[in-house]
Amino acid sequence: MSAPSLPMTEKLAQCLGALCAQPTGTGQLDDLRAGAEVLAAQLRGIGMHVRAVPTAGAPVVVAQLAGRSSRTLLLYHHYDTSPPGPWREWSHEPFQLAERAGALYARGVVAGKGPLAAHIQALHAIQLAEGGLPCGVVIIAEGHGMSGSQHLAEALMEHPDLIRADACLASQGERDGQGAPLCYSGAKGFLQVRLHARGGSYPLPSGMASILRNPLWRIAWALGCIKGDDEDIRIAGFYDSVEGPTRAENAQLRQITIDEAGRLKAWQSSEFLFGMGGAALVRAESTLPTCNLSAITCDPSGDVALIPASATAILDFQLVPNQQPEEILGMLKSHLAESGFSDVALERMPGGYPPAHTPPDTPFVQLVSDAGAAVYGAPLSTVPAGPLTLPLAILAAHLGVPYATVGLNRSDSAVHGPDERVLVDDLARHGLLLGELLAAFGREPS
Repeated sequence: MSAPSLPMTEKLAQCLGALCAQPTGTGQLDDLRAGAEVLAAQLRGIGMHVRAVPTAGAPVVVAQLAGRSSRTLLLYHHYDTSPPGPWREWSHEPFQLAERAGALYARGVVAGKGPLAAHIQALHAIQLAEGGLPCGVVIIAEGHGMSGSQHLAEALMEHPDLIRADACLASQGERDGQGAPLCYSGAKGFLQVRLHARGGSYPLPSGMASILRNPLWRIAWALGCIKGDDEDIRIAGFYDSVEGPTRAENAQLRQITIDEAGRLKAWQSSEFLFGMGGAALVRAESTLPTCNLSAITCDPSGDVALIPASATAILDFQLVPNQQPEEILGMLKSHLAESGFSDVALERMPGGYPPAHTPPDTPFVQLVSDAGAAVYGAPLSTVPAGPLTLPLAILAAHLGVPYATVGLNRSDSAVHGPDERVLVDDLARHGLLLGELLAAFGREPS
């Protein structure tokens, strides 16, 4: 984009540097609890009233600050990140913020901590400039956002008065072909399961494969009955409740362009599935449910020829409106049994939630889109959903409010890889967008 460069303030760098310095890898509870304390200190530092709600896992951090208007905007965040992976693959230490050629490097600068720091410092800057906020703000930040938000609903049920708000904004998503973030009026649901097959009580010689079941083969064949090489999900009834986008949503999707060449280059891929491109690609990633295989393991693992004692696979599903995690889990159980795999155990992993959908013409979604005009030169393009999962359904069930999400991601952000990075301009604009939204939200009638 041809917009002028925006400086990163010293306070933003300090805030983000402090957040990134504390490792908060998914599932590392001691690190996550320490990360919650660091975040709480940053929030208190700008005058917010902070509460760290304990859960069986990482705390849910809630910060509140009143504004001139009686309206309140909820900002959803998570402070957990992907693990760093091998440090030798990083150009900079993953937990030390580094700046190079207009980009910031550290684990979490895009997914989790970057958006948090941008919003914290935007709120601080508004208070310094105007003496207060135009409307009330509540920040809720959880420590399991990348693994299914398993304790968020628990915290809200145990503390029904924990948050009150009139709308919700999240920070996740992709960008269009011009580099402006997309405004999503919904997010896909999430379900993660583990398949487990057991053989003998210990590994056996591979020569016994002619007379014994190999648990690793059982897992491989079970996976083959779930999804074929044509990418079709074969679970009976899986697609029955799926409805295509409305005519208005289809019109919106046709107007979206994405940087296809940039994606393929960054991801080192030669093409998208089935050679998709253009409107078909945008529609597929926005409106189709998924079944993804993320891991296959066996015990023991190694190069020795043997029959393993057990094997495991982990699947995750991104669900679209009308698909419910519990129903999909039931369908999968029945499908495995009917396909001859009753010996393969199925376990739902912690967390998960239904899809969430706010009509794109909802006034709040339009307000978020319009706020982009002052920051990006034009209103943000709105999309009904995207290739992302967020626990917006949990928040909506608790509050009954509209929601939208706008993210920082670029094709080369490397959220799960080495050298996770964000452009300084992108981070600054994320904070500016919040400022524009708060001003407009505060002017809306209660």
